[in-house]
Amino acid sequence: MSRDVVAVLRTQFDLVWSLFQISLDPLTNDECHWTPVADDRTATVRRDGDGRWVADWSELAVEPYPVTTIAWLTWHIGWWWSTTIAHATAAPVPDRVDVTWPGSADATRAWLRDLHDRWLDVLGGLTDADLDAIAPFPWASRPDRTVANMVAWVNAELMKNVAEIGRQRILRTASL
Repeated sequence: MSRDVVAVLRTQFDLVWSLFQISLDPLTNDECHWTPVADDRTATVRRDGDGRWVADWSELAVEPYPVTTIAWLTWHIGWWWSTTIAHATAAPVPDRVDVTWPGSADATRAWLRDLHDRWLDVLGGLTDADLDAIAPFPWASRPDRTVANMVAWVNAELMKNVAEIGRQRILRTASL
């Protein structure tokens, strides 16, 4: 691998992040919780008995897949990104149930921007040897998946979630 690979991945990441800001910057609390379908067909975040915002989750693949709220999608970004950063920095990996949604659009923006900055620190510290190493996440250490693949996965996963958030904002606008 070459540091040139990091430059390409960083350029791609910067593009995806700039597209995300189109939806993230004006995001409102109402948009975070809006859904176009009945609540029983929605994956969202809900307050638990301690007042924490926890994400709906099923270990089973359900059909049809539930419609996700923006709150759930931003929680999902925060969860996989926190987990990836922990793996990349050899920090303790949080359990999914310990990653909660921050509770508002403003707090979510701050949380995701912090993860963005922490991810840039990870990218800035990668060496050629790091890029060639077996990725610790998300493939359970498959020997054919490197840290460079993991970085590309972050870009792809973020791009997918950004598109889903944009779609939800468009659908909500169309319903008003």
